[in-house]
Amino acid sequence: MLKTIGQAIFSTTLQNPKFTPNEENKAPDYEVRTYQTTNWISTTLTGMEQQAAISTGFRRLFSYIQGNNHNKENVEMTAPVTCLVDPGAGPACETTFTVSFYIPEEHQTAPPLPSDPEVFLENRKEFTVFVRTYGGFTNMQKSREELLNLLESLQRDGARYKDMPYYVCGYDSPFKLVNRRNEVWILQKTEPQ
Repeated sequence: MLKTIGQAIFSTTLQNPKFTPNEENKAPDYEVRTYQTTNWISTTLTGMEQQAAISTGFRRLFSYIQGNNHNKENVEMTAPVTCLVDPGAGPACETTFTVSFYIPEEHQTAPPLPSDPEVFLENRKEFTVFVRTYGGFTNMQKSREELLNLLESLQRDGARYKDMPYYVCGYDSPFKLVNRRNEVWILQKTEPQ
């Protein structure tokens, strides 16, 4: 348990999902990654405040990795914490937030089932995203600015993308003060089959 708490606090040696960088489409202000099919532990919330949703979602998922699962098994902390943001239809409409932790390699084939009914296993099929990385402490305004910068870059480059939903991702504990890493991800539009 202390190891998991230490990893969560100091963001060291955390496993990350595997991806393949697409060097052909890399730009100076974003990169393109294809993530493999993987399992994640997730929870969905609705509301108006991104940070409140991420905080509540994080607590639910942290409880899962601390043994609040059917196996009563501790699961290693991983990074990033992703939040799929699916905005409501209008300015005063609630947004749907799906907060997720990547399930470590040793549990990918048979992840412990969650005990909390608000937590679920999510199998993400292979997907490609455009990624903009930024530092510092983040909030809803900062992630929105970075999202708009990424959208502007993708429009400039004629990239095919889905503007909604999008991801905001954090790699660091709130206790890490310097060299922080945050990202916004926009899904690449796929050709219809």
